[in-house]
Amino acid sequence: MLLRRIGTGDNNDKGASGNAGNAATPSSNSAPTVREQEQKSVSRFDRTVVEQVSKQDKITYELKGKVQERLVAELERRKISPTEERQVRTITDDIFQEVLLETQGVTLSRAEKSLLLDVILAEILGYGPLEILLRDETVTEVMINGPKSVYVERKGKLVKSEVKFKDDQHLMRIIERIVSPIGRRVDESSPMVDARLPDGSRVNIIIPPLSLIGPVVTIRKFSKKPLTIEDLVRYGSLTTRIADFLRAAVLARMNIVVSGGTGSGKTTLLNVLSGFIPDDERIVTVENAAELQLRQDHVITLESKAANIEGKGEVTIRDLVINCLRMRPDRIVVGECRSGETLDMLQAMNTGHDGSLTTLHANSPKDALSRTETMCLMAGMDLPVRAIREQVASAVNMIVQQERLKDGSRKITSIAEVDGMEGDIIKLQEIFRFEQTGVDENGKIIGQLKPTGVQPRCVEKFEQHNIFLPPDTFGSASQLRAF
Repeated sequence: MLLRRIGTGDNNDKGASGNAGNAATPSSNSAPTVREQEQKSVSRFDRTVVEQVSKQDKITYELKGKVQERLVAELERRKISPTEERQVRTITDDIFQEVLLETQGVTLSRAEKSLLLDVILAEILGYGPLEILLRDETVTEVMINGPKSVYVERKGKLVKSEVKFKDDQHLMRIIERIVSPIGRRVDESSPMVDARLPDGSRVNIIIPPLSLIGPVVTIRKFSKKPLTIEDLVRYGSLTTRIADFLRAAVLARMNIVVSGGTGSGKTTLLNVLSGFIPDDERIVTVENAAELQLRQDHVITLESKAANIEGKGEVTIRDLVINCLRMRPDRIVVGECRSGETLDMLQAMNTGHDGSLTTLHANSPKDALSRTETMCLMAGMDLPVRAIREQVASAVNMIVQQERLKDGSRKITSIAEVDGMEGDIIKLQEIFRFEQTGVDENGKIIGQLKPTGVQPRCVEKFEQHNIFLPPDTFGSASQLRAF
């Protein structure tokens, strides 16, 4: 391969020649055998191949350096910004051809020339070694643990990648290229940052002194084509009947919370649910790093802002939630509730903004209610717990639990309805529950989201919006029982 790493130097040559010497040493009393002659021939061939490939790799590395050096000088001379992609590509191609003609001893195939040119352009215009992973549609997550250790997630499983960076400085240059366009910064005074790529992929960066292994970058890629409810059904995340139920819940303006662990698919499900919102409604989305890909026309996207180098200018999610209430929204979609903004979100749900959607981290619908209480207390207001619970019970209509299972698949495992208070406790009734029936020969979990037999109260609201689900959606007639 053109860019593969092959050990070069005295050790390899010595090892090769050493083997050849051993193979060529004849017995003191006899001539070399046929086997010994074959070993001698193979050893010489191996050494020749190593020397040729090593020389080719060295020339390729020098070629790449010459092109980059001339390109930078040419861009400075013509005063062309690297952001002017079309001109930069044309100039790079011209310089590349010139350097090839000038360099002696270089024999590259058309494919190798194209690959080398792509590598150079990636360093100048893109994200360097990351480009190959960002273009790979089978990769859903990229984890860079320092310059020499890169892992990717494929089909829910972690795999070590062959991609490497030259050193910490090389990786930091790529990081700067990620954060600069969105007005973020990362340095020793601000060593952690959340960012996003132009396609909406989420990026988290943490660098020394907080990271002891060098810069660490985690990228959660977003599909170029947003997933639809049909895709989730095809992947087995839910059934067609559950899809119809969730569509009815959004159209009937139910306030829905999607809960789950890290990487369970909460944002993807939130994006799918948001797709059910009618086109004639005004939607305001609030996110820490813009990820949602809503297809409606009337969508206003708000993104929080970190403080500047003087520690001023910060705009939090809570600030944006408060502000969006003045923007005449029909629906409010908050990417994730993490802190005091939860209280403001509940108040919005309780003051005429029905049909709002959000996500939070929790392991079950019951835990989601507890976490909601805790985050409301983080708002800094001295409210009694009962008052907060009343707010939650009145605002939240439904909790959808999303999980990443042991086989790497992401599924909805529970859908529960909130139905007011009973004493000091919030009433929560599970409508659908995932039941695992086994594991196939490939380790894939077999199971299905099934009704619990409870007739939810939200059916009345569905019917008010002229939405009628099949009678057996929530179980057979003999199984059904009132909430």
